[in-house]
Amino acid sequence: MTNILIVDDDKEIAGLIDIYLKNEGYCTHKAYDGVEALDILQHEPIELVILDVMMPRLDGLAVCRKIRENQATPVMMLSAKSEDMDKIMGLMTGADDYMTKPFNPLELVARVKSLLRRAYLLNSQLQSQAQPVDVIRIQTMDINKSTHSVKVDGQAVHLTSVEFDILYLMASNPGRVFSAEELYERVWKENFNGSHNTVAVHISKLRDKLESSGGKLIQTVWGVGYKIEDTMV
Repeated sequence: MTNILIVDDDKEIAGLIDIYLKNEGYCTHKAYDGVEALDILQHEPIELVILDVMMPRLDGLAVCRKIRENQATPVMMLSAKSEDMDKIMGLMTGADDYMTKPFNPLELVARVKSLLRRAYLLNSQLQSQAQPVDVIRIQTMDINKSTHSVKVDGQAVHLTSVEFDILYLMASNPGRVFSAEELYERVWKENFNGSHNTVAVHISKLRDKLESSGGKLIQTVWGVGYKIEDTMV
């Protein structure tokens, strides 16, 4: 069973989340402050943390920083604060997702499933790849990292360096959904600036170039991000 830690000083909210997750077959643990949460993390095999920001003794941001010191456990933050800067601060601290209160419990469960699926795919890929792959073949597309070249159906596609990096990252992880925030931070090597336009523009240009060469490769997962599948859909 998948172990999920729910951390919230509001016992009613923690209890509500607990009910919905148990209905989905997850094993849950509850903590009502940050210190208690860290203690559970030391003694239980937790695979995902749902973490409130404002808590006594140790707040959620501090807990997330401690988790990120030595763990890649997915973290979803909850907060009554809905300002963009609060969300950005949570994500920069190391959270994988951020929801504002009040929230729809069904949406929370859907996001939990998405985070767990992403973590499972990433772990599987890390275990199966002993060394980086320079040449990737996805459907009818060949990507050569050494020569920075791309071909679709044998036809060369000329990409900018940023477009190539976006394509190579997603093609290296077929089926995995990348948010605009993650693409920006991993390709541009900068903290996300809060705007999705930069990534969206590059994805649009990349799609135009690939599709003009006969490829339909990049899919949009509405409200989540982008992905490339390794089989035709």
